[in-house]
Amino acid sequence: MRLYLDVCSLNRPYDDLSIDRHRLEADAVIIIVGRVSNWKHSLVSSEIIDREIAACLDLEKAELVRETLRIAEDHVVLTTADVERSRMLTGLGFRKLDAMHLACAEAAHCDYFVTTDDKLIQCAEAHRKALAVAVVNPLAFVTEVEP
Repeated sequence: MRLYLDVCSLNRPYDDLSIDRHRLEADAVIIIVGRVSNWKHSLVSSEIIDREIAACLDLEKAELVRETLRIAEDHVVLTTADVERSRMLTGLGFRKLDAMHLACAEAAHCDYFVTTDDKLIQCAEAHRKALAVAVVNPLAFVTEVEP
């Protein structure tokens, strides 16, 4: 199974884990990364992920996320078609950065786009038929999709 974890998911293990939701999602991300490390799933990264990490002010967190991404099997570099797809997704109501991530996940033929962003998940549910990738929360992925 091909997975695209957005930066908010990749950051979750390094967030404030005294918050129950953060701790549960962090555990789920760690499980997902473990499954990728054990070749059960394939992780896809992208130029957009790289850009977002480069903009992170917390340099230690950014390096930890970069380290996680070293297990990615594929790396998407945006094409003109991907940019056009992201514009179409923005027109549906997705935020620009989210649309770019989704376009990358679709270009890489990912099965799941994993995010902790509730607004992104809600928008994806509203436009499920327009997407070529399923959008899920990491906790939902490990408990419902791939228990």
